Amino acid sequence: MIRSANIFKWYSNGFVKTYVLRDLNFQVGEGEFVSIMGPSGSGKSTLLHILGMLDEPSSGEYYFMGEPVHKLSEKQRTELHKYHIGFVFQSYHLIDDLTLYENLETPLIYKKIKTSERKSLVSDTLDRFQIVAKKDLFPNQLSGGQQQLVGVARAIITNPRLILADEPTGNLNSAQGEEIMELFKKLNKEGTTIVQVTHSEKNASYGSRIINLLDGRIV
Repeated sequence: MIRSANIFKWYSNGFVKTYVLRDLNFQVGEGEFVSIMGPSGSGKSTLLHILGMLDEPSSGEYYFMGEPVHKLSEKQRTELHKYHIGFVFQSYHLIDDLTLYENLETPLIYKKIKTSERKSLVSDTLDRFQIVAKKDLFPNQLSGGQQQLVGVARAIITNPRLILADEPTGNLNSAQGEEIMELFKKLNKEGTTIVQVTHSEKNASYGSRIINLLDGRIV
């Protein structure tokens, strides 16, 4: 499903290049559950953003479901992301002036899903995450943990083929965190491919394989 070849990411400041990722070569097969681990600053989140097509590598090749992402236009990348990828952000990225319900509905609108089906999917998701009572609240009326739950719910509501999760349990208590990881495990068993960035050995153990990053390289 995912193949990267000689991926580099750097930022230029005058004549100085600061490298974030260096020469990454790896593959993730359909149906895998992979954890990316490494200390802060090792390039984990940057890599996840490149895999989710929210950022581009400075050089190298990235293939997603056989498509050469590095050769696609921004519009083509957006379409691929929209239809196949669910992204759980570390900092939630909820839309402040939309209610919890509307935040969940937004990716379904982007996918042009009919109103009746949208209502049904949002209702099911609110139930699943036990947040029905909060559906009319805005993000700033929710705790960090609740916003994180909504972020996870929004990522999976479209039933994506690939879930990319950046520290998905970072702001949750241990019981909620375990619940999310069990949900990922279930989705993975049903065929969803998952790549998560995590500091937690426990969370990483839910996956089938660990990619360790250090100073932007796979070790």
